[in-house]
Amino acid sequence: MSAPLAEAMKAPRNGWRVSEPPPPHGVSLPQSATIRRVVANNPGPMTGNGTNSWLVEHDDGCVVIDPGSTDPAHLDALVAAAGGRRITHVILTHTHHDHLDGARPLAARLGVPVCGFHASAEPEFTPDIGLHDGDAIAGLRVLYTPGHASDHICLETADGVILTGDHVMGWSTTMIPPAPYGSVRQFLASMQRLRERHARLLLPAHGPAITRVDDCIDGLVAHRRAREDSILALMPAVPRTLDEIVDSIYHNLRPGLRRAARLNLHAHLEKLAEDEKVVAQGECWMTAAP
Repeated sequence: MSAPLAEAMKAPRNGWRVSEPPPPHGVSLPQSATIRRVVANNPGPMTGNGTNSWLVEHDDGCVVIDPGSTDPAHLDALVAAAGGRRITHVILTHTHHDHLDGARPLAARLGVPVCGFHASAEPEFTPDIGLHDGDAIAGLRVLYTPGHASDHICLETADGVILTGDHVMGWSTTMIPPAPYGSVRQFLASMQRLRERHARLLLPAHGPAITRVDDCIDGLVAHRRAREDSILALMPAVPRTLDEIVDSIYHNLRPGLRRAARLNLHAHLEKLAEDEKVVAQGECWMTAAP
């Protein structure tokens, strides 16, 4: 076994993970006195048990974060979960469709704006209120955290809770696509930024709440570093296509996850190319000459 791969295999792999029994869909699940969750009925390999739509109260009502599904039952459940409080905004952590799709239908029903990062990554969507890093909205602070998506934001409460969208999840690693949609380097920088916020609780868009904040962030970063080392250890000395490299690195990969694995690999190779550790030749990649 090569030295880089041996070191990668020493990295902690599963100590950061958290799981939960499948939660009911379309039911208001209290997280605290002011935060509730409604899980959309869209489970799958990339969404886990479904998209968490979060309702967070503020002085003038509450906001809905990542309404996700267009299912009328899910939108009805979000309105009911507000408990009579006025929903003032719909906020998106990013514009992937399992977060975005329910936003316009819910906002139109309520007559409220849809808010998201000002530079939308979805060509057919422009937020009614474009958010910038550091903005305050409905008692929440906007933290720009690109990596999983170029328009990804997290939302921080005044009492140390961060709603992390897909950037930090405790049940799974985050898929990182290649540029211009994502970036491993930006993802790692955004993780460091969240680490420095010293949050007491992370609430992701998929999976359960994360209470061991530092352990989870450190574990996810270690996973990325280990993945980078394993890619380097297994990179061919002659040009190979992405699909050939996927086959050599990922074993027993479920068919439904192959696309995500390919995108992740491509994103890692982009970073390694910037670091001058691998080189691209047309559609192929190989290790850089020593």
